[in-house]
Amino acid sequence: MAVQNSLQITSSSSSANDDDGRSKRTGTAWSAVSHIITAIIGSGVLSLAWSVSRLGWIAGPVFLLFCAIVTYFCSILLSDCYRTLDPVSGKRNYSYRDAVRTYLGPKRTWLAGFCQYLNLCGTSIAYVITTATSLRAILKSNCYHKYGHHARCHYGETLFMVLFGVVQFFMSFIPDLHNMAWVSIVAAIMSFSYSFIGLGLGIAKVIENGTIKGSITGVPTSNAVEKLWLVFQALGDVAFAYPYSVILLEIQDTLKSPPPENQTMKKASMISVLVTTFFYLCCGCFGYAAFGSNTPGNLLTGFGFYEPFWLVDFANACIVVHLVGGYQIYSQPIYAAADRYSSRRFPNSTFVNKVYQVKLPLLPVFQLSLFRLCFRTVYVIFTTGIGILFPYFNQVLGVLGALNFWPLTVYFPVEMYFVQKKIGAWTTKWIVLRSFSFVCFIISVLGLAGSIEGIIKAKLSS
Repeated sequence: MAVQNSLQITSSSSSANDDDGRSKRTGTAWSAVSHIITAIIGSGVLSLAWSVSRLGWIAGPVFLLFCAIVTYFCSILLSDCYRTLDPVSGKRNYSYRDAVRTYLGPKRTWLAGFCQYLNLCGTSIAYVITTATSLRAILKSNCYHKYGHHARCHYGETLFMVLFGVVQFFMSFIPDLHNMAWVSIVAAIMSFSYSFIGLGLGIAKVIENGTIKGSITGVPTSNAVEKLWLVFQALGDVAFAYPYSVILLEIQDTLKSPPPENQTMKKASMISVLVTTFFYLCCGCFGYAAFGSNTPGNLLTGFGFYEPFWLVDFANACIVVHLVGGYQIYSQPIYAAADRYSSRRFPNSTFVNKVYQVKLPLLPVFQLSLFRLCFRTVYVIFTTGIGILFPYFNQVLGVLGALNFWPLTVYFPVEMYFVQKKIGAWTTKWIVLRSFSFVCFIISVLGLAGSIEGIIKAKLSS
């Protein structure tokens, strides 16, 4: 599908509206950074020490840096897709799917939409699992402190997942991503807090041990096949920790202009990737250095750290608060898509389109439709239910990372760049980018295979 040659811009005489007639966008580079960090630093950071322990001292840090470079490079390509043709006055692509439709046509739009919403939904499920794990860890930490580290402290996760679902039921009344800057700021503060705590505990453990544990080849196993499966799963886990392309354009759509949105987004991406890479390298490497072959799957809930128990409890509480906001960051694009589709499909339906003004004590007035109430409730119940059925932290993260890494982070941004810049087949740039995309595809396939094998093994042993 050729790029549109004419630009249809809806002008508005009101200073309260942008050039497309929508309410004036007020986002800045720093609000975008808070959204990105909320999206990136989540469940993934907790599994990085485990991933480094499987890859070893050379391959682990190298692959972390590789994913950081891939993420930043592809975010640059994708941020240029927000405006068609002209980066200042061109037609806006409000979402990832809108950009794919504009540059690549309707057939690949369906594929992109499927991959995007599958990843968004999957990440929501991962956050349900992680939150329950952290809540259970708080109880176990207190139990170990009271009765000793060898006490039988067993707590289930199902109740905590249900409680998280109840919280998300109320959080889902937030209208859209434009009204979530405060949620992202709180969540970003929480993510920094538990990342610093995990890093500090790792450094303290290394000092306590008096040695750096681990090896160049990673955790030894009984046979080469088992080692390969663990390495493949680790690739998926690291891939999950980085990419945020699935919601990049939705975040960019909150930015004010001037300056051009793509410039602001590139600045926000650079800051976010630098900050997260620093934390990832520190948390992953110090975690492995502290525990070596015994590195837990989740650094703050695997109980390599027992004391100070109150600090471990606080870190896990920060994780819970962060993931409450992170769940909404990843769910809002699905909610928005459902609202748009239902309004187009049933323009005269009262159930879909009638909006009620709701006022709850201590809260501002918000708008609610019966369709929005029903759809979001069903979505929360679905994600919570799947989390209860498959509560396997590292394996689920690996599957999601593999499914997101190549198609959404690499393939579609590269393909749209070819159309944008009119890159001819078999030119030097075409060959280099095709090779880059193919390497990332192989990594995704290996990560997906290893993580699925891990889920099957965990399900059979449970």
